[in-house]
Amino acid sequence: MKDEYDIKNLNPRKNPFSKNLKMEVAINIDYDTINFFKAQSEEPGIPYQTLINQQMSWK
Repeated sequence: MKDEYDIKNLNPRKNPFSKNLKMEVAINIDYDTINFFKAQSEEPGIPYQTLINQQMSWK
């Protein structure tokens, strides 16, 4: 391994996953809705936030 690297001459590439980045937001959702998604997420074993995100992307 080199002691130093020339960072300026590296090949900069765009992040291929930049379209899929997520943003943290605070929203108010009633307890019944959250409990519904938590119950639905237990069987497949995925986080309920992921399940909500998948539901919204189906539209």
